[in-house]
Amino acid sequence: MKKPNLKNPVHLLAFGFGSGLAPVAPGTFGTLAAVPLYLLLARLPLSAYLVLLALIVVGGVWICGRTSRDLDVHDHRGIVWDEWAGFLVTMTAVPQGWPWVTAGFVLFRLFDVLKPWPIGWLDARVKGGWGIMLDDLLAGAAAWILLQLAARGI
Repeated sequence: MKKPNLKNPVHLLAFGFGSGLAPVAPGTFGTLAAVPLYLLLARLPLSAYLVLLALIVVGGVWICGRTSRDLDVHDHRGIVWDEWAGFLVTMTAVPQGWPWVTAGFVLFRLFDVLKPWPIGWLDARVKGGWGIMLDDLLAGAAAWILLQLAARGI
């Protein structure tokens, strides 16, 4: 396995501007690093948020896949662009405020770490950029559902 080159803009993005280089829990640190981005995007109209999220997801498939190939390893633990995308999925159209950000962070990390079915099943079977991104997108969707239910008092 090769080391990432953070002078390479693709590696820099894949490693969440260096947040994925944390020696322990890089996914958690990567998700933490996504919080400021969410706070900026949350101010946008929902349509603009969704367009940017789609670009982050589609771009992420390429960014993660390319970095994975460059490093000769599938889903290097320091690649956290997928956590960024998954967290942004979680926080789509969630009420504003730190309690919601905290709840979204915790729920997303729980689903991402525990990988309940079908998340873990797909994670083990889908390779390449989509394989890296898909489990985090599904973890984000599961966390999003719970946040939306909570926001509606269900």
